[in-house]
Amino acid sequence: MAQDYYSLLGIAKDADAVVIKSAFRKLAMKFHPDRNPGDAEAEKKFKEIGEAYEVLSDEQKRAAYDRYGHAAFQNGAGRGPGGGQPGGFSGSAFSDIFDDIFGEFMGAQRGGGARRNPGRGADLKHEITISLEEAFAGKKASFSLNSSEACEPCEGSGAEPGSKPTTCQTCQGVGRVRAQQGFFTVERTCPACHGQGQTISNPCSACAGQGRIRKQRVLAVDIPAGVEDGTRIRLAGEGEAGVRGGPFGDLYLFVHVREHNLFERDGPDLYCSVPVPMVTAALGGEIETPTIDGGRVKIKIPEGAQTGRKFRLRGKGMSMLRRKDRGDMLVELQVETPSKLSPEQKELLKEFASISGEDTNSHSNNFFQRAKAFWESMTEGK
Repeated sequence: MAQDYYSLLGIAKDADAVVIKSAFRKLAMKFHPDRNPGDAEAEKKFKEIGEAYEVLSDEQKRAAYDRYGHAAFQNGAGRGPGGGQPGGFSGSAFSDIFDDIFGEFMGAQRGGGARRNPGRGADLKHEITISLEEAFAGKKASFSLNSSEACEPCEGSGAEPGSKPTTCQTCQGVGRVRAQQGFFTVERTCPACHGQGQTISNPCSACAGQGRIRKQRVLAVDIPAGVEDGTRIRLAGEGEAGVRGGPFGDLYLFVHVREHNLFERDGPDLYCSVPVPMVTAALGGEIETPTIDGGRVKIKIPEGAQTGRKFRLRGKGMSMLRRKDRGDMLVELQVETPSKLSPEQKELLKEFASISGEDTNSHSNNFFQRAKAFWESMTEGK
């Protein structure tokens, strides 16, 4: 006894057209003969679900099936407008969804996704390294590139000058051909023109019919101010030339910014570690530090400044991409302990130490007081 069509598709009897179509698509992909080569059971299942879908997707056939079951299509029953015997895969609804599924299946076989225009040139990648100063100010950079260019003698057509390509007789210019395989149709790239839709009987001698040649060229690009390391710039139409006059691909320029010996970058902000003599840090004074734009800025150091003290210089950082604003510059002090002292300097420091009180080195005194309390608590605990 034939299996119930609803059960075959795994759906309820009140399922709507969307549910029926979705169920069929999943099963058709699963039991497709191309995915199950040599599997007679899968082929049989594929035909059965095809019959079920052809009936249930047609309102009149479905109504007849719901009333009479499989008997509705036996001995010629069910013929007439919209009728016909199920199982022949001739219904327009079945053909439409089968073309959809088969096209999707073939796309998956090719790697999935939409087919790329076969005449389009390949995209290219190029890397360029600039300094932090150039990233701040922007730069007009030039570089050479070896890529495909349109052939000048044939103007990219691929045909010898004086002749021209002709419409492919195999596919009639479509670029794809169909072939019948059993009960379904297979569509593939035309083997005669390789999807171009045209053939060349007299190919150009300069490019061997490709319509493009390899050539060294120099490109100039404006790198905007504020670019960061790893920024990608797309240059539309600067990639490889397409085959036989096809559109050019794109060029992707990756910008790398060299490390700087004075500044460290964090987005739009810059950090600079500045050494300060111990005497200046103790007595106060002024220091001068460079800025990324080549200028100088003075910073007032207060008395008793310590290592790690930071000063924020507003608007002295990096340029911001596509904005007029600038980031900030943070200057961090590093108090420098004097070295290579003369005997006289050592005596002066000893004298200074002898007359220093607890307030002179408050941070160290505070630390050692806390350390002493810690040791005492550990002793008491024992």
